[in-house]
Amino acid sequence: MADVDSSRPPRVRDLRASDADRERVVAVLGEALADGRITMEEHAERSSRAYAARTLGELTGLTTDLSPEESQPIQVDDRPVSVLFGRTRREGRWVVPVRLPLVALFGTVELDLRDAVLQRRHVVLDALLVAGRVRLLVPDGVRVTVTGRTALTTRDLRTRPEEDGPTVEVGGTLIFGSITARAPRRSLRQRARARLPRRRS
Repeated sequence: MADVDSSRPPRVRDLRASDADRERVVAVLGEALADGRITMEEHAERSSRAYAARTLGELTGLTTDLSPEESQPIQVDDRPVSVLFGRTRREGRWVVPVRLPLVALFGTVELDLRDAVLQRRHVVLDALLVAGRVRLLVPDGVRVTVTGRTALTTRDLRTRPEEDGPTVEVGGTLIFGSITARAPRRSLRQRARARLPRRRS
């Protein structure tokens, strides 16, 4: 029997679903029932399948006919993110593959990672950036690094990484562009807590 290659990441669709993922899908089904897009029988059947789903791929098929692609409660699209003379945004509950091709030619790519699932703790955005911009919104604890070949490209990284936190690496070729990364704004209470000295156990 051949050994399983544990170094190879699972397919995006095969990642395990969480209870929160199931509830996101059931909420969309509830809205569809309320406005008459699906019947009681369809709602019951799809909800049952949602609660029984083990992977993200099993969940995505339950709502594809209820909302446009960018509004799906779970997104497992691992195709390259690209824009030409415009702006594109990926947000919500989506999976960031180990290596995500990214192209911004005279346009802006915005990636909101606050609710995203990282396929691994170190993911790479393999970017081709020409007179374009990449804007990242990352949760606390995530480190953003820029390792790509740059020419006349600015970077503004204002994140709150943790020593053992995940890393998002921006590689590739970056020309006449900008890379910005931001952590969410903290409330006054959160900022006050952050200033307090940590108690030693």
